[in-house]
Formats: sequence, C-alpha cells, structure tokens
Amino acid sequence: MKKKLLMGNEAIALGAIRAGVRMVAGYPGTPSTEILETVAKHNTGKIHVEWSVNEKAAMEVGAGAAYAGARTLVTMKQVGLNVASDPLMSLAYIGVKGGMVIISADDPGPISSQTEQDTRLFGQFSKLPVFDPSSPEEAYEMIGEAFAYSEEYQTPVLFRPTTRVCHGRASIQLLPELEVAEPEGFVKDTGRWVIFPRLSFQNHKKIEDRNVELSKVFSSYNRNKLEQGTGKKGIATGGVSYAYIKEVLPDGVPLLKVGTPHPFPEELALEFLRSVDEVLVLEELEPVIERALLLLVGKYHLSTVIKGKLSRDTAVAGENSVESVTADLAVYLENEALQTVPNLRQEEAPQLPIRPPVLCAGCPHRASFYAVKKAMRGKKAVFSGDIGCYTLGNAKPLDMVDTCLCMGADVTIAQGLHIIEPDAVNFAFIGDSTFFASGITGVINAVYNQTDIVLVVLDNSTTAMTGHQPHPGTGVTMMNPSQKPEDVANRISIERILTGIGVADIVKADPLKLDEAVEAVKKVADEKGVRVILFQSPCIAVAKPSRAYVVRQENCINCKACVSQLGCPAITVNDGRIVIEPSLCFGCGLCAQVCPSGAIVIEKEGENHE
Repeated sequence: MKKKLLMGNEAIALGAIRAGVRMVAGYPGTPSTEILETVAKHNTGKIHVEWSVNEKAAMEVGAGAAYAGARTLVTMKQVGLNVASDPLMSLAYIGVKGGMVIISADDPGPISSQTEQDTRLFGQFSKLPVFDPSSPEEAYEMIGEAFAYSEEYQTPVLFRPTTRVCHGRASIQLLPELEVAEPEGFVKDTGRWVIFPRLSFQNHKKIEDRNVELSKVFSSYNRNKLEQGTGKKGIATGGVSYAYIKEVLPDGVPLLKVGTPHPFPEELALEFLRSVDEVLVLEELEPVIERALLLLVGKYHLSTVIKGKLSRDTAVAGENSVESVTADLAVYLENEALQTVPNLRQEEAPQLPIRPPVLCAGCPHRASFYAVKKAMRGKKAVFSGDIGCYTLGNAKPLDMVDTCLCMGADVTIAQGLHIIEPDAVNFAFIGDSTFFASGITGVINAVYNQTDIVLVVLDNSTTAMTGHQPHPGTGVTMMNPSQKPEDVANRISIERILTGIGVADIVKADPLKLDEAVEAVKKVADEKGVRVILFQSPCIAVAKPSRAYVVRQENCINCKACVSQLGCPAITVNDGRIVIEPSLCFGCGLCAQVCPSGAIVIEKEGENHE
C-alpha cells in the first residue's frame, strides 16, 4: 500500500473509512472539523455523512445507527461534548450494537476554544473507554481498534485527539480495508433499548465489571507500553506529549506511555511503579495520569513519589511543547546537557507589531455592529454576543460585544440582564448557524416569558468561523455538497421559524445599506417584547467582490472617521494620509457611507490617487 502525507484529521477519517464506518455525524468546531469533511470527500456512497444541527443531534443520530448495528462516527470539539452530554451519559448505560466512536477533540492552549476542558475526565464521568492518540500515525490505526473494542464490549468509546495531533502532518502507510459485517438492522428489544431506572441500576454494575476487565485488557494493548530503563527516575505520559518526550529523552530512563487513560491500564502501570523510585508525569490539561498513579501508590502501599501538576512540578495550564518538556526533564533528571539541547528553540524573532484578530475587510458583521452602535448612540444598551466570527465585534473601535459565554447564550443572557436592568435596551447578537444550533430554545423562552430583548440575527449564509460549512439555512447537505443554495428545496427559513415561535416584530435589512440598517434598529429599539432585526448579507468568502474603493486625497479632510469608527483592515494611515489597500478591499462600501466629505469612491479604471 502507498504512503500519503496526511493531516491528523485526515488520517483519522481515512482510518474510520478503512474500519468500515457507515454513518458519520458531527458539528463543526476547531480542531475537529476536517475529520467529517475528509470522510465526505472520500465517500463512495456507502457512508451517510451529515453536519447535524448541533452535537446533541449528532450524538443521537449516531446512537440510532449504532442501535441498528452500523459502525458509527460522531465528531465534535471538546466544548461540543458538553452539548451532547445528555444523550452521552444515558448512552453509556444503554450501550450499542454497532461500533460507535465519539471523537471529542481537545484544545490545549486553548488555541480556538472557550475552555481547556479535558475529555479524559468525561470518560471517567461517563465510565466510557477513552483512546488518546499521540500522533497522526497512531490515530490512523487506533481509530479502527477503537471501533473493534466498541463492538466487542457493546459500548460507545471516546476518541480524544488534541489540536497538535489533529493538525499535525505525517507520512502514513495506508493499510487495506478491514472486513466488516453488514449492519444487521434494528432488533426490537425494549428490555435493552428503553432506559428505565431499573435498567440503569442493573447496567451500572455491568459497566463497573466491564471496566475492571478492560483495565486488564488495556494493560496488554500495544498502545499502552512500558519502555524499560536502568534508572530509578521514570516518566509517565500520554497523547502528543509522548512524541515530544521521545525527541529529547536520554537513554536509560524508564517511560510509561498511556494510550487508554480510562479504564486505566493498572497492571502495566503497577509494573512501572515498582521499577522506579520517582515518576514525573508529563501530560496536557488535567492531571489524569498523575491521579491514576497516585491512586495506585496508595492502593498498593508503594513508596514511589509522583510528581506533576498536583505537585506544581509541571505547568497546570496550557499545552506542552518540545521546549517545555525539555525544560521539565532537565530539572527533574538534573541533566545540564538537556538544558542546552541544540536546534530546539528558534532564533529570537524580531519585535513585530501586535496584530489582534479582526473581522475581515468587507465583513457584513462590521456593518451590522456599526448600524446598531450608531442607532443606539446616547442610549443605555447592553450588547450580548455569541460564538462565531462576530465575537470579534468586541474589539475596538466597534466595542459592541459586552458578554460572550457559549453558543446560544446571548439570547438568554440578554433576558437575565433585562430582568435586573429593565431600563436598558438589551441586544442579543447571534449568527445564522448558531441560531439553528442553539438559539431557538432561547427565543422560545423569551417569547414565553414575555421578555423585552432585541435579537439581532447576523445571517451571512454560512458557518464562517469553522470553514464555511453548510447549515439548515442553506439547505445544502454533505451528501450533496456541490448543490447550489438557490437550487435547494429544503432550505429552512429563520424568519418563518421566528414567526412560528410567536415573534411578531421582525425587521429585515441589508447591513451594507447603512441608512436602512440604522432605521431598522431605531424602529424596534423603543418597542416592547421580543423584537428581531434580521441582517442579511453573505459572507465575503461566498460572495463575489465588488470594485475596490479608493480615497480621493483632494477631498479627504483627514478626520479619520473611517479608521476610528470601523476598524477595517483594508484602511490604513500611510504618511498621515488615509489609504485603502486594493488587494484587501472587498468593495462593501461601508467606509464610503461613513465618510463625511465624500472622499471615498469606487475606483475607476486607470485612476491614480497617489
């Protein structure tokens, strides 16, 4: 078989295809997104692939397919597992028939997430097995093994790649497809598939017994391994930290690698603990391996000293790296040579100006925020934001996001704020994809409880932040991704949903038509009840750019309103003059509408404004 250079997420996807996966459902979120997209790209028609409306829906769709005996893959990022935790916890008690692997990609850092939560703890909480790959190569093979364990023990399993495994690349030897039986189909058995307290009680003991057995089985599983050494100071690790350690660890140091942190491979770990006097645990996020080793030390009355996060010998937050691991090992092993390992640190980078994240040039969200800001100038208002590109509306000069908690929370936080501070106008900004994922229940709550809020739906016809995935508002699915939105019959209307919920006051506007947008805000701001402004303008990634704008220097009064009020990255100050970079300008025209002197105009062919 041939070798391919693959991203970790691609490797996971191809490993799942090799293992005979028949149904893949998920919700986009960095660092997991490319897994489902890769399955869709390589799908020959045998696999059902879908972006579900949210992670809970994906988990439940996956459960149904696994009940029918199909190998099922569910993908999400770590905070998505919070959304899916209700079915997850019950599914752990019910079990499955077909292999079911739930990918929850963790994000140490965090690099693109709200939290640094650790999926390994979810495994302990739900009592489900957890597989923790250390590299793209291992992930490619481990995903098939995870399906096999899931089917053998008739339980869902968690698969926990971290960002550097997901987005790292490796040359991977592709293996032949595994022989997998066709799904039997759903067999009715209410004593198995209908959850009642009595069933949960009975299954709870079975789960505990199963995990004791799995702990023994995992002790001989080749993804857990003990690398013997001659020293009495050992290292324990798991995940990508193992790869970092192998780059620099001196010969002769005993090393325990944990690929299944739950159930913990107790027998293998005991062999390791009895061979050393001291252990340094190097792992990312929570001290999962460290606590497991401490429990074993206490349970078996060992004298082995365990060091790590709990003892503050390693960092308690953030991701590991070759550099951080080297520094920890140098101190622990009292090895001065490690402190000067060559070629690990790059030359000191030159001092560069700070470049904060900003909304793209031409982004319609900028216009939406500015319209609300202009309309509410001088009035008391609170602006609750949400998860998406539009979270960047909090940056100056817009400064239009006062709160941001989690997906869909803007709608309900605005309600809570109104209850305590009814004299303020409480705005809730939500994107179209987030509205479908987790905003609808909040709107129902507002209508039901007769709350005064202004919901601003920022409809840009895509799930922009995670890579422009389709959503119910586009109607395009992963089974027919080339279909054009205008040809789709099952596109779901946000306006009709709001009307069905009982929202009577809905105003639609194009945010790039500034005067129209400002008037839309003013129209609803002084009303009562649940009011909605539906700002509709496509993301610049899915729309064709217009002609770029330029600044007529002879008309510019250098007031800098376009710079100080909009924060568009295409507009800069060069030698005291306002300049629009033509390669960045999308032609949205917002700056021209803000300019008080009419100095910003559409560029004409061959026109020079130097």
